[in-house]
Amino acid sequence: MIETKRWNLTSHAPSSGQEPADQAVLDASHMLQSGKTVAFPTETVYGLGADATNESAVQRIFTAKGRPADNPLIAHVATKDQLQNLVEELTPLADCLIEAFAPGPITFVLRSNGVCASNVTAGLSTVGIRMPAHPVAQRLLSTCDIPLAAPSANTSGKPSPTRADHVWADLYGRIDGLIDGGKTGVGLESTVVDCTGEIPVILRPGAITQDQIKAAWGSVMTDPALVATTSQPKAPGMKYTHYAPEVPLILASGTADFLQKQITAEQAQGKRVGLLATDHTAKDIHADRIYTLGDELPVVAQRLYDGLRLFKKSDVDVIFCETFPEEGIGLAIMNRLKKAADDNMNGFS
Repeated sequence: MIETKRWNLTSHAPSSGQEPADQAVLDASHMLQSGKTVAFPTETVYGLGADATNESAVQRIFTAKGRPADNPLIAHVATKDQLQNLVEELTPLADCLIEAFAPGPITFVLRSNGVCASNVTAGLSTVGIRMPAHPVAQRLLSTCDIPLAAPSANTSGKPSPTRADHVWADLYGRIDGLIDGGKTGVGLESTVVDCTGEIPVILRPGAITQDQIKAAWGSVMTDPALVATTSQPKAPGMKYTHYAPEVPLILASGTADFLQKQITAEQAQGKRVGLLATDHTAKDIHADRIYTLGDELPVVAQRLYDGLRLFKKSDVDVIFCETFPEEGIGLAIMNRLKKAADDNMNGFS
């Protein structure tokens, strides 16, 4: 069992406008430079970082998470110059999207020049790279001055962590360090865009939406492999079941009355039922445990993983969650929910 060091920077969270604590970031940087693993906040979710150029350091990520080896990782850098050091060519498309959206919740897939370890790319010729906007992540990346492979800092398959306590619950004793920077902002993993061609191809939806990318470049495509599960994934989150809570999740489209009937039917079988729903829907429903997600889609995104983690086997036997319009960030929300529910959906027209 590894002794996991935790640095508390919650007084320096993004909302406070203060700089991260210098000594904590310096200590964490030294850990990373020596081949160890450190979890840290980004504006999307908490990431589990290791030196992306060090194969044995990266392997510690896979071991800690129990992550399949053919699931590629994203390299995190502080600047555009650092990004260029990892790729064969910065395409005009990537350059355009970097200027429009980086630093921010977007990952650029480009041809790898081999600087990143082979287990970062899972043997692919491409590498996903992003520049996080979170001030703690930016300071850490600038201080350690190495690219960090950093998938979500959770046990593989579970909901991604949006709080340091989520990381602590999953990975305490399995990683070397954790920087507690408070709650993350976006709440969903980054948009992943293939920038190797002339048209951007969305490999994973996120907070940077299809419409935004189209506005920046003029055209955009979505990879059909978003719904495929048999081939080697080009980006994280494409192949394996992800984001799953401890108990079965059922997605239900329809009115509050329809949801209530579904819940009542389960309760009649002696099951304890949890509900994930907007404030507007939840106010008219009776369930054994309810977690409200707000009413605006960006708030739903922020609260989603927290809600999925709330429901424990000791509290409920099944969870119902209402569905959301698949437009804007709603596309990313439903992408995560469908994977969490393994496409288990109830609904009516």
